[in-house]
Amino acid sequence: MSHIEWKPGTMVYPVPAALVSCGSMPSTRNLITVAWTGTICTNPAMLYISINPSRHSYGIIRDEMQFTLNLTTAAMARATDWCGVRSGRDYDKWRETGLTPVPGVNVTCPYVGESPLAIECRVQDIVHLGSHDMFIARVVGVLADERYIDPETGAFDLVGAGLMAYAHGGYYALGEKLGHFGFSVRKKPAAKKISGTGSKP
Repeated sequence: MSHIEWKPGTMVYPVPAALVSCGSMPSTRNLITVAWTGTICTNPAMLYISINPSRHSYGIIRDEMQFTLNLTTAAMARATDWCGVRSGRDYDKWRETGLTPVPGVNVTCPYVGESPLAIECRVQDIVHLGSHDMFIARVVGVLADERYIDPETGAFDLVGAGLMAYAHGGYYALGEKLGHFGFSVRKKPAAKKISGTGSKP
């Protein structure tokens, strides 16, 4: 099996197709679609988003040092794409997409009511890298749609939520679950022995 060498590029796929909401005032609140995002620390809970400085949301997040990362679903695909190709300088993205701004709990910017999981964040640092700057943020709250929470276990149903991913210019619904963390080394339970009740011949 052979591989063809390409020039260096950002080919880490799939990634989330997330909607970032920002702006604490009705006149400044906006939405931006972000694929360059991920977890960077568990304790304290931290994540990052990378944004081109030319984007309208860049200045809003830089000035207020807060944002909410909203996970998206297959049903939100059109709105998610639209928010990525249109600018908040020209459109009220909330009105144009029909998405619902809901007041934040731990931050003053709204979250997306249609999102199954909204992650409220406060920016701790901005790293200037090149085409994009990285906003390193601490998670200050997670808002989960109760429709996808198992009432017995409290677990969030990722499959039922219909989360969407982004890969090299395309949006994709998540597919079949292949396993769970640690399944490759999990020991199978020993078979129970069945004891007979009859007498020996």
